[in-house]
Amino acid sequence: MRVDFYQLSRDPAEAALPLLARATLKAGERMLVVSGDAAQLERIGQALWSLPESFLANGRVGEGGEERQPILLSDRPDPRNGARFLAITDGIWREGETPFARTFFLFDDHTVAGARDVWRLLRQREGAERHYWKQEGGRWIEAG
Repeated sequence: MRVDFYQLSRDPAEAALPLLARATLKAGERMLVVSGDAAQLERIGQALWSLPESFLANGRVGEGGEERQPILLSDRPDPRNGARFLAITDGIWREGETPFARTFFLFDDHTVAGARDVWRLLRQREGAERHYWKQEGGRWIEAG
């Protein structure tokens, strides 16, 4: 299990998530995007559909056809689309019944304390690989 911690400083989750989603699809994987904030999920869905280069198809749990969606938006870590990659965009840690192969954990200044707790929790978990990313000059760089 790999967890990538993304500290949002300049851009909100709806700006950062499309880059992660595009890379996920290029790797031949599906993504489940989880947030308890319905308005944030709406903004993320719109951002995925309106990328300048090409849209990233996505749908929401409850709209039907979840199993066909390459990117599924939900309020819980239940991969009805068969996703092995999870993106948590509201900074509140959740895990599914079965561990995801890779989790992108996006957090900001308001949720940084919880992210630190998750970092410490995962340090003790066997097989958990942790990576920390931050924005610097408009780019994501891996830090420490």
